[in-house]
Amino acid sequence: MILQGRRQGLRSKSHVNQLIERVKSAMVGLGAGWLLVLMLILSVISLAIMLERAFLYWSLRDDIPILMKDLARLLRTGDLEGARRRLEASPSAEAAVVVAGIVEAEMGASSAEEAMNGASALQRMKLEKRLAFLGTLGNNAPFIGLLGTVIGIVGAFDELGKVKAAIPGAAGAAGVATATVQTGVAPEAVMTNIAEALVATAIGLLVAIPAVAAFNAFQRIVRGTLSNTEALSGLLLAHLKADPVALADAATRAPLKAKLPPKKDEKKDEKDEKDGGEG
Repeated sequence: MILQGRRQGLRSKSHVNQLIERVKSAMVGLGAGWLLVLMLILSVISLAIMLERAFLYWSLRDDIPILMKDLARLLRTGDLEGARRRLEASPSAEAAVVVAGIVEAEMGASSAEEAMNGASALQRMKLEKRLAFLGTLGNNAPFIGLLGTVIGIVGAFDELGKVKAAIPGAAGAAGVATATVQTGVAPEAVMTNIAEALVATAIGLLVAIPAVAAFNAFQRIVRGTLSNTEALSGLLLAHLKADPVALADAATRAPLKAKLPPKKDEKKDEKDEKDGGEG
């Protein structure tokens, strides 16, 4: 029984060693070159996504404080059609969301709110499109480079093992070093594998850093856009949920306020300015 158990243990150990040798042979045979090509392709895709997203966000830019001020003025006068035209003239995602609410304003504040929630979800999907790729690449590119580093180191040790196997008397580190000097083959192969390993690590970092930076910058733009959307949507809902009497009074006072004559102090200042100009 004991001998049988030992035999089974030796067989399992032999299978494990064979598996390790197969994996090592596959890693050394393939090398880290294909990983470098993979990261180069991923970097090109990442750059294309960065440029496409940057162009999209640039095309959607607008002066939101001015837009909000114009929208508030038009809503106070009850000019929903004018507010709609003003928003449709804006290229921003915030304006597109509020337009959806104005279209459903006749159905009530609840309908307008639901319409803006739906439009906001669509705009969010549009703004966040392909950002997941940048985040995933930024998180995993260093690990791809690390895999290339491991493959390079395994290849370097495999070359040292070949030197030791080629000269039976080369035992220990000193023997391997002596064999290496005698053959003159291993140093070049070992240094090539180590250099390949370090290059893989460097490329992994070079791919990851811009992807992470762009991902964080774009996420900040998306959050800012959604915050502006909530502000403009809240302004429209405040108008739709306002008391009809108060709303009518505000609409009546708005034109009168625009036509009010300047105050006495303002007239005096204007007169002083004219006198100063004549002087």
